[in-house]
Amino acid sequence: MGPGLIVPPIYSPIPPAIHPRHAQIDVQTAAWAETFRIGSEQLRGRLVRQDIGTFCARILPEGREEVVSLLADFVLWLFGVDDGHCEEGALGHRPGDLAGELHRLLRVAQNPEARMLLDDPLAAGLRDLRLRVNRYGTPGQAARWVDALREYFFSVVWEASHRRAGTVPDLNDYTLMRLYDGATSVVLPLLEMGHGYELQPHERDRTAVRAAAEMASFIITWDNDIFSYHKEKNGTGYYLNALRVLEKHEGLTPEQALTTAIAQRDRVMCLFLRVSEYLSGQGSPQLRQYLASLAHFIRGAQDWGISSVRYTTPDNPANMPSAFSSEPTDAGTEPLAIPSIAWWWNLLPATASRPQQRILQ
Repeated sequence: MGPGLIVPPIYSPIPPAIHPRHAQIDVQTAAWAETFRIGSEQLRGRLVRQDIGTFCARILPEGREEVVSLLADFVLWLFGVDDGHCEEGALGHRPGDLAGELHRLLRVAQNPEARMLLDDPLAAGLRDLRLRVNRYGTPGQAARWVDALREYFFSVVWEASHRRAGTVPDLNDYTLMRLYDGATSVVLPLLEMGHGYELQPHERDRTAVRAAAEMASFIITWDNDIFSYHKEKNGTGYYLNALRVLEKHEGLTPEQALTTAIAQRDRVMCLFLRVSEYLSGQGSPQLRQYLASLAHFIRGAQDWGISSVRYTTPDNPANMPSAFSSEPTDAGTEPLAIPSIAWWWNLLPATASRPQQRILQ
């Protein structure tokens, strides 16, 4: 992040929480990665030290332990794909070949009995994950999980096209694709599985509920871009990040880009609080649980982002905060000037526009 760029405490009105079995889950996920030989030995050695099990224990602090463990294994698997195939592997510069490889993996996710990629460790891990999704979820949840995986795969192919060309997309395109290439949407079906319910379509597919999930994705990925900027900028390869987009297309310095990105995520966080409160007041107990899980996902990613060696990079330390802020830098109620998400601010009636500071007690 350059020696002078310091990440200040980020606004976080959501209290921290963690599953009591987090240490055991982290150990189990490291063992799972070894069993299925996820990624190269070097990559796997890095991933198992990044507290991924602990991260997922923060997402589902009161969830079924077997689903928290499934989520942790899945997130590690996703990093195996993203770090191994996309960011560090040769396929990351060949979008056509990457699309073919990811579609073959997608077929394994859809039909684990398909006799293909039989010697591929990522495919073997994915087969195991799909069987466990079947065990702990419903057929509808399994189908949505595969659909979300397709969205994620589609978005990383888009990213690979920019990596090959060395180009940086504009803010609107980056915002849209970041809702998917951060692999946040693939976690959503597991939020339901973790608490043993299935959100009914009339609630899950409601525009405001879908928007709340997208807001959570925006906050999580913008926070990730803020926390990972140091690691990515000081790396040797191409990187794509909200701060880099703001520097390139808005003509901002790194310090100005950081301030702008924080203000953007703060404004979305304030909207997420208002929309969640509004929806919770009229929704089912299952919807209230879903919204609470989205909030845990946001806070869990924040706690992990400032503590995991993935982002603190001990060999070249990042200037990370050790705590969070109780106040946003931008509590505005006007839409961000990003067309792909500006419609979020039109979802609430005027009577529901008052910002709230906490949604979980």
